[in-house]
Amino acid sequence: MNKGKISFGKISTNFGENAEKIEASGSIGTFGPPKAMELLEDDSKEREQIKEVMGISSFGKKAKNFDVQEMMEQVKATAREITKPPEEQQDEASEDSDSDSEDDLIGPPIPPDLNPAASSQPSKSQSSDSEEEEEPNKLFIPCTSEVIMTHGNKAVTAVSVDPSGARLASGSVDYDVSFWDFAGMDSSMRSFRTLQPAENHPIRYLNYSGTGDLLLVISGASQAKVLDRDGFEQLETVKGDMYITDQAQTKGHTAGLLAGCWNPLIKEEFLTTSADGTVRTWDFYEGGKNHKSIIKCRAQNGLKVSPTAVTYGRDGKVIACGCVDGSLQLWDFRKSSVAPASQIRKAHLPGEVTSIRFSNVGNNLLTRSCDETMKLWDVRNFKKSLFEVGDLFTRYDTTDAIFSPNDAIVATGVSLRKNETSGYIYFYDSTNFTQIHKILITNSHTIKLLWHPKLNQIFVGTGNGMIKCFYDQKKSLRGATLCAVKVHRKAQHSEIVSSQQVITPHALPLFRQERRKTSRKQMEKDRLDPVKSRRPDLPITSGQGGRVASSGGTLSSYVIRNLGLSKRVDDDQDPREAILKYAKEAAENPYWITPAYAKTQPEVVAKGKAPLEEPPEKKTKK
Repeated sequence: MNKGKISFGKISTNFGENAEKIEASGSIGTFGPPKAMELLEDDSKEREQIKEVMGISSFGKKAKNFDVQEMMEQVKATAREITKPPEEQQDEASEDSDSDSEDDLIGPPIPPDLNPAASSQPSKSQSSDSEEEEEPNKLFIPCTSEVIMTHGNKAVTAVSVDPSGARLASGSVDYDVSFWDFAGMDSSMRSFRTLQPAENHPIRYLNYSGTGDLLLVISGASQAKVLDRDGFEQLETVKGDMYITDQAQTKGHTAGLLAGCWNPLIKEEFLTTSADGTVRTWDFYEGGKNHKSIIKCRAQNGLKVSPTAVTYGRDGKVIACGCVDGSLQLWDFRKSSVAPASQIRKAHLPGEVTSIRFSNVGNNLLTRSCDETMKLWDVRNFKKSLFEVGDLFTRYDTTDAIFSPNDAIVATGVSLRKNETSGYIYFYDSTNFTQIHKILITNSHTIKLLWHPKLNQIFVGTGNGMIKCFYDQKKSLRGATLCAVKVHRKAQHSEIVSSQQVITPHALPLFRQERRKTSRKQMEKDRLDPVKSRRPDLPITSGQGGRVASSGGTLSSYVIRNLGLSKRVDDDQDPREAILKYAKEAAENPYWITPAYAKTQPEVVAKGKAPLEEPPEKKTKK
């Protein structure tokens, strides 16, 4: 082999005939048009031969052809655009926009003098639309639709919805607590369970726990109860000793309860307030046998005062109390349980504080009182209210005042004055307390309010036993929207034949049985049968001694008839004759007395009758 030399050959389909040998040379060769044309012609011939032999024209994909000159021109054009000064770019952009606007414009153009701000106006509208889309309306109230749930005939004084929004519990002054399941209800809106957890005590407050599995029931009794989701009792707090003066030494409340709620962070802790002037916290897992901690609210003169409204702070460590004397007291167990952390004595006029709520975000506190006012406070500056609204009449000491889920709105209900016929809910802007909306509820008092954050629905308890739910079809989820669209259908009761029969239509009339389509007639016949219907004994119409009178008027006659004698003895028969009937049989066949004394019976000495001797006369005393 000759080293350093490269030889090129060509492979064709006819390897023997068409192969051409190219002799090796010192150089590769020259490139030019003639030889390129020859190669292209040879390639086309080979493709045709391959197509004839194998049926295909080529193998794999074709290689892409790139035009180098065109690519270079594009690169130069982009480089020129980048290196242009900014003034030229603006001129070109204005020319392009003018040309586009001229193309889109129909009719004569508007003179610039008539609409000088036309160019700036569209941008403002577009910016405002985008802002509205980015920031939704904070003062939105879901009130486009409503449904009505009937609790009873008396005022609904307690309403609570679990955190998930699946169930609603309502309490009333008629002692009943009703449970409502939104997923299981239809448009008839009927509760699935009603019970009386506190017997003959009105329900004041209901509150679901943070997990939604327990319901705290605050009634007029001194003992609070905790129910599960289905209404079964899980806990009852202990009753305190009313003869002990120091309330800290008793294990429970000694007077009727007023309010209560669950801790938002500690799921097993809840608190209750009572007319005995104390606030007690409880642990669910301890069974309610003893309170966990106690707060004793005091008036300005040092005497005890009843807290009528109470709530936990968002962190679950601060307790806010509204008292009968109109004072507000904030207690922090991290500091002291003897004196309040902060208080204001004359927050309201003397009277029940019906509601007290912390804002969802921030440090605001909302209070409602029987002095017809609603006030907003700042906890950091707890000396003077930020805003105040008056002329809000209420007859109930559980009337609510609430925040909206975003704290932008505060709402409260009012009771009817004399000669008024319409109850309303008033909505105020929380930043300035200006009224933004009001909703007509019914021709009765408006007591309880609840604005659920997940459902975005407002539940209202009224004075005529109704619960109204307001919602928006677009912005409210689940809850009442699930059952409002379900159609109430009556259950079709299928009538079942009690006993299976053999039907013989061609039998003789003597053996033919009538075919019963329903079991009603058979049930009526069975009802008349005292054995099949298991009829109890009929009452006695005459006689004395209850059921004994059927066998005689006295107990002795009952014993004689049923136990002593095998044969019945008529009451009209002489008892001496009835006994002497058995004298001959008793002498011939002795069974009881004679065999018992047979061995010990003394012998009879004289069988005759002894002569009757007259007794000696008595001597008279001298």
